[in-house]
Amino acid sequence: MWFFKRNRPSGFSSSSTAEEVTQGIDGSGLTAIVTGASSGIGTETARVLALRGVDVVMGVRNMAAGQEFKEAIIKEIPAAKVDAMELDLSSLASVRKFASEFNSSGRPLNILINNAGIMAAPFKLSKDNIELQFATNHLGHFLLTSLLLDTMKKTYHQTKKEGRIVNVSSQAHQVTYREGVRFDRINDQEGYSNFLAYGQSKLANILHANELARHLKEDGVEITANSLHPGVITTNLFRHMGVFQGLVSNLGRYMMKNVQQGASTSCYLALNPQVKGISGEYFLDNNIANASSKARDVDLARRLWDFSINLAQPNDS
Repeated sequence: MWFFKRNRPSGFSSSSTAEEVTQGIDGSGLTAIVTGASSGIGTETARVLALRGVDVVMGVRNMAAGQEFKEAIIKEIPAAKVDAMELDLSSLASVRKFASEFNSSGRPLNILINNAGIMAAPFKLSKDNIELQFATNHLGHFLLTSLLLDTMKKTYHQTKKEGRIVNVSSQAHQVTYREGVRFDRINDQEGYSNFLAYGQSKLANILHANELARHLKEDGVEITANSLHPGVITTNLFRHMGVFQGLVSNLGRYMMKNVQQGASTSCYLALNPQVKGISGEYFLDNNIANASSKARDVDLARRLWDFSINLAQPNDS
């Protein structure tokens, strides 16, 4: 992305790194959860937040990788406060267990970065019999956010520090099924497209953030919710895309962002004072951008909200 270096209204661009957009910011006294923090931009997001003094909890599916990365952060930043907790976003039971353990710990929560995700996976149902990309990328984060929200509200009321919820979406939200979200056929293998299903889940990330922003505003609590496209980055997110993965590896250094640049917008939304009070927006390259018309559809967002509540209910309820 070396050819897109012109700074925009925020003063940052696609080439800005996570360290650059948080330079000089003191995050001490803040606590953040970052999902998918054991690989890709999640690792860099967690590292930079820890570098800025934030108490970071990494939600990771692979605890061995999580512990290894935790040790790497502490080795680089001896004063870092970082923990790893097991979290499988494709399992609603795992999400509930993670949220219960965190909430019962008595720790505050200022920042939630819903980062974990899979891309263009072959058709498969989750443990809860929900199409895997929708389950992992959207529903798991929807439930996690809902279960942690009371702790975030309590933290705000006690500290008067603005809370921030960040959903990592993608420009792929523009390439989805005709109806946007296939509510009546969410688990239908017939007509399934691995990339359109990915776009559907990324559209859901934006709709979730927008509707959440409206709820938080109605509640009168200073917690913002925004979504973002991190850029096209050379990470293992492309592992399901066959020969295209090799193309990504070969051309990535010339055409795509590196991980340090890819994590920048997440860190910008988490810590930078420029976005204080801004909620329900979609960001690209550390600046507000235009999402698709479906992503701005208020009725679609409300329908997804109700659909997600019903889908996330325990099976024995």
